[in-house]
Amino acid sequence: MKKIAKEFRDFITRGNVLDMAVGVIIGGAFGKITTSLVNDVFMPFIGWIFGDIDLSQLNIILSPAVTENGEVVKEAVTLGIGTFIATIIDFLLVALCIFLVVKAFNKARALSEKRKKEAEAEAEAAPAEPEPTKEELLLAEIRDLLKEKK
Repeated sequence: MKKIAKEFRDFITRGNVLDMAVGVIIGGAFGKITTSLVNDVFMPFIGWIFGDIDLSQLNIILSPAVTENGEVVKEAVTLGIGTFIATIIDFLLVALCIFLVVKAFNKARALSEKRKKEAEAEAEAAPAEPEPTKEELLLAEIRDLLKEKK
């Protein structure tokens, strides 16, 4: 049991797992934002464009409700088209945002790799050590002669 607990602790404290957890939490919050945007902004606007209808209440009734003496005996069977449309719009918004983030990430990575290759090319092109001048050669020769006298 201790071995399993240690393995689990090692697994959970790795950076990748923590990054993934943060991503899931942020993704959940982002999902709430897009759902609100769709339900509270886009769907009323689309409903207004199509003649002041509430798309969240747009349903196709397959079987109407059965009532007896004012009480519902059998609920209506409906297809929630408005809710389905809102969910599709919500999905498309999230997919668009993810696409833009991945595209930006890939562009940044490509730019980073390009800069790295350019830096490597510069390092290879630049001479490791410049050729010594005539003065430097003469000074080195004098130094060597002085060492030999000692």
